[in-house]
This record gives sequence, structure tokens and C-alpha cells, in this order.
Amino acid sequence: MVNIKRLFSIFMLVGVALLPLSGAVQAAEKFKPFVLAFKGPADFDAKVNETRDKLKSEGFRIVGEFTPYEGTHVDKAHVIIVTNDELVKAASMSKLGGFAAPWRIGITKVGDEVQVAYPNPIYIAKAYRLKTDLEGVNDALRRSLGAIETFGSKKGLSARKLRKYHYTFGMEYFDDVLELAEYDSHKAAVDAIEKNLAAGVGGVTKVYRLDLPNDVTVFGVARKAGEKGDENMDDAWIMDNVDFEELKTTAYLPYEILVDGNKVVALHMRFRMALHRPDLKMMGSNSFMNIMPSPKAVEKALRAAAGGK
Repeated sequence: MVNIKRLFSIFMLVGVALLPLSGAVQAAEKFKPFVLAFKGPADFDAKVNETRDKLKSEGFRIVGEFTPYEGTHVDKAHVIIVTNDELVKAASMSKLGGFAAPWRIGITKVGDEVQVAYPNPIYIAKAYRLKTDLEGVNDALRRSLGAIETFGSKKGLSARKLRKYHYTFGMEYFDDVLELAEYDSHKAAVDAIEKNLAAGVGGVTKVYRLDLPNDVTVFGVARKAGEKGDENMDDAWIMDNVDFEELKTTAYLPYEILVDGNKVVALHMRFRMALHRPDLKMMGSNSFMNIMPSPKAVEKALRAAAGGK
């Protein structure tokens, strides 16, 4: 006859023994920076229109669109920027949360194929230290656009590493922002940036403006060097150097300028680029070495656009 008490004790011991393993498995979960929603033969313009319609049908509000480049490392590229109530609420709950309020969806034509991809909400929520994992945003994007796979890093990063992410020793963290300018008021800051972006100061122009509660405004900006400008700050030049793998990271763009009260800041490129491309090598072909002057050039351009010194 089976000894019930002994059997129960064995099950309890096994369960207790497995608890640390279960915790380790959860802690070891890895996340990657981008989600591939679609990849295959398609008409590019039709796919852009379809993507826009699907986002709207899922309750996203479109705040801007732009074509960062074409005929470079890809045949065509288009980015749609959206937000929704969950993103706006999440932004208001965390310091520097405004950087996460606009969401970017990239549509890219490479040869005979079109790709649709967007930053992984779970990954970004952890890296931007939000007080929510943006599960609702993640689900809404998956329902509207799809989710074939996550990509952008071979092994991915753990939640713990993302919360304190920096590329390597001496590199910037999320809150090591570029302090671009300071004004007497939020309105004065926003008005000055609007004027500078309209004039293309520093080769920087406006893609969108998103006004959030509590005197926070996010500008999405495009950067083009022009004939006499510094190519190291140029969107197309930078991405031509780093966006070399099969699955494209067009949705890295556009870059954000954040007006928080009367202060104007931006994420440091050495953080922002590394976060979106954590496997990028330090040296060699298609490496950070190729774009070594870019962080300083981008800072100079953004500072000019912000009206800073």
C-alpha cells in the first residue's frame, strides 16, 4: 500500500527544490530590440497604406511619417510614428518617460521583399525604466501588424541588464542624457525648437511633435547633412554603416528631442544606438568604429536645433 504521507513529502521536497530553478528560468528570459511583423513580396506603397490603416484600426494615433532615405542600403524606407493612451500614460509615470510615448514602425523595401518592423515594447519599457512593461501596446501591435519573430540581437538581453543598460565601461546609461538647451519656460523652448526645425538649423528638420501632459513635448527629427554638412550626423550615412543585416532596423528612426519643462534633452547616441544594436562590434567592418565621429556630430546638430550653445 502506498504511504500517502511519504509520497506527499516527496512531492513537497521536489517542488521546493525546483523553486530556485523556476526563478532562474524566469530571470534568464531574454529580450531583443525589434519585432518583425511582415516579410515577403509586396507592393511597397500598398504595404505602407495597409500598415497605416491597421494601426488606426487598433486605436493608434498617427503623429507623423517620413521617408528617411531611399536607394542607399535599402531600396525604399518609410517610418510611421504613432502613440496611444497607454503610451501617453506610461510616459507620465516615469522620469524621461516621454521618450517612449511615440512608437516607430518601419516599412522597408529590400530587393523584391518588403519588411515591416517596430521596436519591441517589452524591451524598450525595461531599457527606458518605465513603471509598466507596455504589455497592452505589445498586444495591440501584434494584433494589428503581426509578430513573426524578435530580432536585433543574437542572444538578447535580460530584464536586469536592460534596466541598467550601457554598451561597455565608460559608455552612457539611459539617464545620461544630452542637455541641449534651457529656456525661461516650456512654451519658449517649444517655440524656439519649432522655429529652428522649420529653418533646418544644423541640418535637422521636424518629423513630428507630440505634446504630453505636465509640460512635456517630444519632437521627432530627421538629420540630413546636405552638400556642405557633416555626413557623420546624417541619418542615411549612419544607417548605411550599421544597418547591414538581412532584417532592417529602419524603425530606429527618427531621433527624439525631449522638452521637459523648460529643459531640452536627448538620449546620447552611444546609448541609443547601442540599445537598438547591442551586438554591434566595437571594431571591424560595420562596427561602432565606422561611426566613431557620429555621437559628437549628432549632439552638435541636435544642440543647434534646440537653440543651445
